[in-house]
Amino acid sequence: MQTVRPYLASDRDACLALFDGNTPRFFDPSERVRFAAWLDASTHPYFVIERVIDGEARIVACGGHALEADGSVASLSWGMVAQHLHGQGLGHALTQARLDAIGAMPQVSSVNMNTSQHTQQFYARFGFVPVKVTPDGIGPGLDQWDMVLQLPAERA
Repeated sequence: MQTVRPYLASDRDACLALFDGNTPRFFDPSERVRFAAWLDASTHPYFVIERVIDGEARIVACGGHALEADGSVASLSWGMVAQHLHGQGLGHALTQARLDAIGAMPQVSSVNMNTSQHTQQFYARFGFVPVKVTPDGIGPGLDQWDMVLQLPAERA
């Protein structure tokens, strides 16, 4: 069983452990300080997925979103899944929860994000399209893929 819920300050160490487990393939080590500071200070929505493992609830994924200053554009932020659980649908559940939350805001017309060459195809399955690719833009060997998803004008 798994649950998507809002991030709590007590989740910080578990989220940093997820980051560490995905470094250096998906994150550059230099990003950890920025992620930790973001966890400490951000007021934007951030979610965790808890899964019961060996009778104990453990955080196995985390990610959030933010609204840009003009209010019509949202962005995905700091999404990650425990490395050993990739391919089990957690990333899909996390991304869908974030897109559902964004979709409930009728003023939002698009969602921006950046990712690497390792996960850009995952996000393309949700309809994100690349708008810019910067070689080594995240760090050595990690290209930055800036992507955008246009939301339907009419949403339920």
